[in-house]
Amino acid sequence: MISDRPLRADARRNRAKVLKAAGAVFARDGLSVSTEEIAKAAGVGVGTVFRHFPTKESLLSAVFMDLLRGLAEQAEELTAAEDPGAAFFTFLNRVAGSAETKISLANALAEVGVDVRDATEDAAGALRGAMAVLLRRAQRAGSVRADVGVPELIAVLVGASRAAEYVVGDDALRSRSVAIVLDGLRPTR
Repeated sequence: MISDRPLRADARRNRAKVLKAAGAVFARDGLSVSTEEIAKAAGVGVGTVFRHFPTKESLLSAVFMDLLRGLAEQAEELTAAEDPGAAFFTFLNRVAGSAETKISLANALAEVGVDVRDATEDAAGALRGAMAVLLRRAQRAGSVRADVGVPELIAVLVGASRAAEYVVGDDALRSRSVAIVLDGLRPTR
């Protein structure tokens, strides 16, 4: 039986270490890495990994949620940036940069029957909200077309993410490809 009590401080630290290590290992080596490899990267025993994440599915789901929350936090931090246009495009490049891992995690979860949209609704909602603020600020600054809303922005991000995923291994080509996609958001002059 799982307790509703909050985790002890050391358990919270261990859980965070496992999530961080799993995210890095999945991004570097793919999703087929063993739990033992993740435990080693986190500096904990494999039992600690299973205590927090009893299945690989639960670990994948937690890493995906952590990635979405991290993106939402980054977007929120950028809402106070001095240059709204630069902040907006910096964030979009970060999202595209995390594309391969994000897409792999979402696909792996879908393969085991997880409704990814439903499972991530809270984190995705926070991300959409922060993106809306970045978008409005960039539009007011004249850096983004006025006819772009959050739905169009998400569609463009999916395209930029797929472009980034397609050219993995060539950072210069990835950067140019993503820039071409994102340039469609800029106002024509």
